[in-house]
Amino acid sequence: MMRPNTHVGSPVERVEDARFLTGDGRYVDDLDYPGQWHAAFLRSPVAHGRVIALDCSKALAAAGVRAVLTVSDMANPIPTIPFRRPNPTIAPYAQPIIAGERLRYVGEPVAMVLADSADLAEDALAEIRLDIEPLPPLLDRAACLAGDRLLFDTTETNLASLFQAGKGDAAAAFAAAPYVRRERFKLQRHTALPMEPRGLLATWDAGVLSVHGAAKLPFFNRRALAGMIGLPETAVHYVEWDVGGGFGARGEFYPEDFLVAFAAHRFGKPVKWVEDRREHFTAIAHAREAEGEIEIALARDGTILGLRGNLYVDIGAYVRPNGMTPVRNVAQFFSGPYRVSNIGIASHAILSNKTPVGTYRGPGRFESNFMMERLLDMAAADLGLDRLEIRRRNLLVPEEMPYKLASVEPNDGFGESACDSGDHRQTFDLCLQESRWHERSASAGKLIEGRYRGLGIACFIEGGASGPRENARMVLEPDGDVTVYVGSSSVGQGIETILGQIAADALEIPLARIRIRHGSTSYLGEGWGSYASRSTVMGGSAILDAAKGLLAKFRSAAAARLATDPDSLTLGEGAARAPDGRSIALAELAQENLASDGTFANSKATYAYGTAVAYVAVDPATGHVELLDYTIVDDVGRVINPLTLHGQVVGATVQGLGSTFSEHLVYDKDGQLLVGSLADYIMPLATDYPHIHAVTTELHPSPNNPLGAKGAGEGGVIPVGGALSNAVANALQSFGVQPRELPLTPPAVWALIEAAKARRRDGG
Repeated sequence: MMRPNTHVGSPVERVEDARFLTGDGRYVDDLDYPGQWHAAFLRSPVAHGRVIALDCSKALAAAGVRAVLTVSDMANPIPTIPFRRPNPTIAPYAQPIIAGERLRYVGEPVAMVLADSADLAEDALAEIRLDIEPLPPLLDRAACLAGDRLLFDTTETNLASLFQAGKGDAAAAFAAAPYVRRERFKLQRHTALPMEPRGLLATWDAGVLSVHGAAKLPFFNRRALAGMIGLPETAVHYVEWDVGGGFGARGEFYPEDFLVAFAAHRFGKPVKWVEDRREHFTAIAHAREAEGEIEIALARDGTILGLRGNLYVDIGAYVRPNGMTPVRNVAQFFSGPYRVSNIGIASHAILSNKTPVGTYRGPGRFESNFMMERLLDMAAADLGLDRLEIRRRNLLVPEEMPYKLASVEPNDGFGESACDSGDHRQTFDLCLQESRWHERSASAGKLIEGRYRGLGIACFIEGGASGPRENARMVLEPDGDVTVYVGSSSVGQGIETILGQIAADALEIPLARIRIRHGSTSYLGEGWGSYASRSTVMGGSAILDAAKGLLAKFRSAAAARLATDPDSLTLGEGAARAPDGRSIALAELAQENLASDGTFANSKATYAYGTAVAYVAVDPATGHVELLDYTIVDDVGRVINPLTLHGQVVGATVQGLGSTFSEHLVYDKDGQLLVGSLADYIMPLATDYPHIHAVTTELHPSPNNPLGAKGAGEGGVIPVGGALSNAVANALQSFGVQPRELPLTPPAVWALIEAAKARRRDGG
């Protein structure tokens, strides 16, 4: 554990923000190279079909057009995008870098035009003749699993993979249980929608292929691109610039990542592409579309005896590099922070004629939390139990740590996982206090000024610190500052500040003397990037290791300067002191070429955890739900920067509110996406949810890393759907409304109320 300090734990304002607030941020669209070409993509206009003819001759003859690339310009067989965790089961469903004879979703790249300007490239797309034989699209679970039509003719099913989450003996637990409830739940398809759409600029110069616009996974993407294009890894260089949000979706390897780089390599010209928002909706990874048929078994006192059932995740037309993560997570983390000894849950990855899915903040956990928390409220009502007591009875306590979660087969390279530390009842009780639960419960279900009030609660865990390792390098510069090169990437989470704080404390020098450098594959031989709430824990711990090495070299160099034994020196406050009082500062040894590499390897995840409470008012005439207050309390082991952490929790909460109330990627019966702009896709505004109260504790440090920290960038989003749905059910208890689907749009809530009224009229 690190010593008491002045930087770690302090609300240091983000050093990144100065350039953003003054307009000095540099994004990939700000980059321009002399003589660059601009790319535009012809995309499939149909959800499913065969290409009969593709004629690009008119486009090639258009003004300013330099080239048009299609499948005929690629190697045979067409390269496919590699998986981050190879699995033979999903191999047939890898996405080709460009469509061949078969088209499988609206938006799939079919051709790439290269021209002198983006406008000319876009105009030339209209000159391409694409003749298609339409095929019936597969758009829902029943059609996809029927088996009479296949997306891939070489396979026998539209089921890409099946994960089995198991623990104990679920069958025996259900056979002996005095109470069982079975429910069906459904969540809508939506997407991360970062503020900045994706963009790339690739150059081929002096035998090096450079790709600008990297994010999240520059080292993996470099390795993937080098292998696909046939270059040594050392001949490919990925460069990250400022990024307008990531949330899991940005930075995966997409077809455009290959095609833009391929064109730069082939023609020796800089090639630039920046997607527009309409293109973004069909091209970037979608997320969350899932159904569940789940049973819960309980004792009469509310003790959970078992969980079992089937989950169905619509993964779209292909398996993307990390597309199995939400499918696995929704099963493995279904039990959340509760003590469940018997689990048998199958999670099915179903192919459909929609945009492929990927990870989105809290992948699988948002979905499973919604279902589990709804089940607990329903079961409590059936058993005549208080919904607080049913949770408190089953929440994990410190004596049970580490607490093993369900094992998943195939393990997909992850193996077993266990909650590392914590007292879940502690955050639960604190959240009740902070949310004024007992005071507000008096109004639950009451009609006040024409609206029904309701309270809802949900408890959660957030897995983080994904391995296997991370690297860092520290260099003492000629001016006495220390540059820290890290393998972590910036996706807007403030790593320049947070990792700087860790480095400054480890070296005991001012934060102003630290420079964090990230996002270039030239800085380190290996890096792992930013995903699964790992940057602080993995990157920060690697910095501690690098600092230890640098201080050891400082001790040796200082001893030589002071002509004393290295072991006699005392290090502190950026200086080395001899027993006779002489001292030398680290900065004074700037010409000694001091540098140190550090690494942190770990396969044990961290688990932040907490509770959220929602207080709502529901208008029965319109179905509109107003969030009157939302409180979330979490424990993150150790807080590095309370200011940035607060922003992460509140921001994630607002994303969850959009996921719960409004965001929905709707397809019609032909597989056409009916969302083309932000006029069709309703995002939450800053003014929509002014009453969000976030409280973070650090009472139970993680034993799995030297910082004691836990990944905490995603927890805020996880409990929102469960807490809000429970609050709506509580508000509308007099009608018997039980939400089982998201989103809770005003028409959806109104329909639930009207259906409940109809059942009452019919005596149901």
